[in-house]
Amino acid sequence: MEALRTDESRFEDLPGYDFAPHYIDSLKGFEGLRVHFIDEGPRDAQTTFLCLHGQPSWSYLYRKMIPIFADAGCRVIAPDLLGFGRSDKPVDEEVYTFHFHRGMLMAFITAMDLNRITLVCQDWGGILGLTIPPDMPERFERLLVMNTAIPTGRSAGPGFDAWRAYNRSQPDLDIPALFKRAQVGLSDAEAAAYGAPYPDARYKSGVRRFPELVMTDPDMEGVAEAKRAAAWWHDEWRGPTFMAVGMMDPVLGPDVMANLRATIHGCPPPLEIADGGHFVQERGDVIAKAALEAFGL
Repeated sequence: MEALRTDESRFEDLPGYDFAPHYIDSLKGFEGLRVHFIDEGPRDAQTTFLCLHGQPSWSYLYRKMIPIFADAGCRVIAPDLLGFGRSDKPVDEEVYTFHFHRGMLMAFITAMDLNRITLVCQDWGGILGLTIPPDMPERFERLLVMNTAIPTGRSAGPGFDAWRAYNRSQPDLDIPALFKRAQVGLSDAEAAAYGAPYPDARYKSGVRRFPELVMTDPDMEGVAEAKRAAAWWHDEWRGPTFMAVGMMDPVLGPDVMANLRATIHGCPPPLEIADGGHFVQERGDVIAKAALEAFGL
C-alpha cells in the first residue's frame, strides 16, 4: 500500500502543541502503517481519556483539553486516524472506508490494552467511536461527547449535504481557511497548525474521503454498526455522560445533538458553548474543567 508520511519538521513550533509524539506500526491488520498518538499523564492512572478527532482535524484539536485531564491525574491518549495528523496517509482514496477507520481504532485500543476509558469524541470521532463500546463494553466507563451523531442510513440534513458538496468541489481543501471560518477567535497560527500535516493535495486522500462515508443511505457500510450502537447507548449504557454543544455549528449543532442526547441513556442537559462552532474543542479548557467536575475526578 502506497502511503505518505509528513515530514516531522512541519510539526515544529505549533502554538499550544508541545506534546511528545508516540508511534505504533504493528497494529493487527494494519502492519507497516504508522499511527501517531499523544500519551500524557501517568500510565497507571485510574482513568484514561481517549480523545478521538474527526475531519479534517487531528490530535491538535485536543491541545486545550489534554493538559487539564493530565493535571487531574488522568492518562490522556489522542491518536491520529490514518490519513490525518502525524499518522501515515495512504494515497488511494478507496482504502478509506468506515471499517478501515473503525478497525484501526479497535486494534489500537486492544494493542494499547486501554481500560477504564472515558471516550471523548466529536465529528467522525463520534461517528466511529460511539460504535466501539458495544463491542468492548468492559473497557469503557464514561462518555464525553461533543458535536457528532450516530448516522443510521438517513439524510443528515441540508447542512451536511452542503458540506459534502463543498468538500467534493475542493480536492485540495484549504484547511486553515476552513478552521478560520468555523471558529471565532482562532489565530492565523492556530489555523495554519491544522493544515500542517498536509503539504499538498496528495496528502489529503483521507480528508477528501470522509464526507462520502457518512451513512446517509440505508445500504452504506457502517449502518449496521450504527444501529446497534444507537440501541446499545439507549438500552444498555449506564455510565456517566457529559455532553457539550458548540451552538454555532451549522451541521452537527443543537438539533442534532438534542437527538443524540435522547439516544444516550441518562445523558444530562448539555453544556452549551454559545460561541463554539463545529470544532468546539477550541473552547476545550472550559469543557474539560466542567466535565471533570461533573465526573467527580
